[in-house]
Parts: sequence; C-alpha cells; structure tokens
Amino acid sequence: MSLPRPAVAFTALALLIGLGHPLPAAASQPATAAPASQPASAVPGSRPATAAPASQPASAGKPGTVGTGEVRTVVRDAVTGAAVRACLNLVPADRDPLTVVGLGEVQQGRYAGCTDLDGGPVAATGVAPGRYHLLVRPYDSVRYGAQWVGPHGGTGQRERAAIVHVRPGRVVTAPRVRLDPPGTVTGRVTRVADGTPVSAAAVLLLPEIQHPKYGSQGVLTDDDGRYTLTGLGPYRWPLYFSGYGLASQWSGATADRLRAATVRVRAGGTATADTALTAGTVVSGTITTAEMPFYSQVVAFHARTGDVVGVADAAENYLLRLLPGQRVLLRCDCAYTPSRWYPNVAGIDDARTLRVRNSPVTAHFDLTGPAAP
Repeated sequence: MSLPRPAVAFTALALLIGLGHPLPAAASQPATAAPASQPASAVPGSRPATAAPASQPASAGKPGTVGTGEVRTVVRDAVTGAAVRACLNLVPADRDPLTVVGLGEVQQGRYAGCTDLDGGPVAATGVAPGRYHLLVRPYDSVRYGAQWVGPHGGTGQRERAAIVHVRPGRVVTAPRVRLDPPGTVTGRVTRVADGTPVSAAAVLLLPEIQHPKYGSQGVLTDDDGRYTLTGLGPYRWPLYFSGYGLASQWSGATADRLRAATVRVRAGGTATADTALTAGTVVSGTITTAEMPFYSQVVAFHARTGDVVGVADAAENYLLRLLPGQRVLLRCDCAYTPSRWYPNVAGIDDARTLRVRNSPVTAHFDLTGPAAP
C-alpha cells in the first residue's frame, strides 16, 4: 500500500486533523486531543513519555493529569523482542465518541502517540476518559504490519482487540504491542449493475469523511478498478470500499462492520479481495440555513456501530447513496455553528433513526433557528 502523505507506507491509516471546519457536535469526546497529522510528528515538537512495560491487559497506574488520562505501552518485534518504531491511535470503542470525526479525517479517533527514534515505549497523553481500542502502525511497513492490539498479540478485527479503559487523572498500562511481518491484499472493484471497473474507488481499513479538495486517505483503484493494499499484519481484516456515485460498503457487501467478511492476510503473502459496488438507495433532502461554509457535508452514520457509511457534499440540497438494509443517523455539517443531527437536534442522543430500504428516503434540514430542545 503506498502511503500518500505520511512517511510510513500505510495510507489507509494516515493520521489527520480537521481542516478549518466547525467541530461536529456529536458526542462526549472532546476535540482537545493530541492530533496527529503525520506519523513521525503526531504532535510537532513533542516526544512521547517513557512507557512502562505492559505484559497484562489494561490496568490503572499512578495519577496523571486531572480530567484526562494517559495510555502507555511498549512496541516490540513479536519474535526477537527488539524495540520497534511505531505510532498508535486510540480509537473509541463506543458509538457516540466514534462519531466525533470531521472533514478530511479518517474515523480513527483524535488521540495518538508515537515512539521516539529508538522505538519501544510510547504514550498518548491528554486522553478523554472512555473506552478505546489501540490501532498501531509501524514506521517500517516492509518489515512489520499494522494491527489492532489484542490481549496477547495483534489482530485485524477491532472487536477482538483489547479494550483500554481511560480514567481521569490516571495512567493506564495497555497490553504490550508485538508486531508481526506484513502481508498484502490486492483486488478489483467493479459495479454490480454492469461489471465495469470502478476507478478512483477508495479502499481503507477505516471509514473517512473525504475532503473534496484533498481526496481520500485510502488506496485508490486504477482505471481498471485494481488496487494493492500493503503493510497489513497477518490477520483477518475487514476492508471498507467507497466509490463516487456508489454506496459505500464493508467487504462482504454489508454496511455493518460487525457483519463484514474478513480477508485472510498472511505474512509475506498476497490475498485477493474483489468487490462489487451498487448504486444503493438515494437519501436526499434540502438544507435551509442563513449561510453555508464552502465545504459542507451531510454525513450518514450506521446507527449501531457509529461508522461513517456515506458522505454527500451539501449546498441547498444533498444526495446520499446508501446500502439498503441498514438504519442510519444523519448529521449536517452545514453552518458556521455546531453540527446538527436530523431532524434538528444538537446531539446524537436525540437524533432520529432513518431506515434505509430500497425506496428513496427524504430528510430535510432547517438550520435557521436554534436546535430543538
């Protein structure tokens, strides 16, 4: 997998921060995270704190910063035990904080940390209390593959990863990271309707809100619909596919990550994962507001998992294409004010769930007044 911005060749996991858009008013996770725009400098000028070895599942340690917590672990070669350079993301394990994602961001949370040049210890500081999964990507993606950190080793499925509980004012020791050799996935993306290839389709490990100007952070298919994704640990991985004018889906043609088919990656090997995308069901509506930012979007989230399942550019109206057979929550990032959830509420808890079937769905946003109580 070629990595477009980061120094590490793992595009699908590139760390990002929002680009000048109001913070989505989605959930309880604040945006005062240590953002990571590049793997080698997640927090410019900073150096991760020395981490204590972590051979057991997450546990509380000495007090940290009041109000936020700190996560520490150590990154090593699974065979030799040698220290390895890598970065980690703390990805929210619960739905509501997972929806705190903005324009130009991969849905991987807003807290991160990197080892120093010698590798090994790594820390993420200033982390909001909550439950997290750790996603680790090495600098040297030729020797090591990315992984979700499990209790006793890596995995490609976040549901199998260890859950790290962050508490206010505490330092948490997460399971030790043991990196394995990488493998590769190749495949071809086509259209269900006629079997033609889908060019510039994005293939990722995590959903994103793609920036209209800068494009996807994933690996893109070529003119024949073919892609190559490198730097994956030797585990079973679900993949996320999206294409212009088509419904986004997880491998196995589902909108539900928990039901996704996984691709078996082997160290030094190449697995094949072809997929076909459908036009899906149209979800559309009008947007009424006094003034709209140049970059505005309506984002659809899976009602159960909180994953992004669709993004549409917005003006006076919008049009989403979503895979039928799912329930979604819509958020309009369409004004110079905190985002609104459909129909017109400030928070996800009060948002109305929409059921997507085969017939078109209409959902209008009126942002001219205050959010409904």
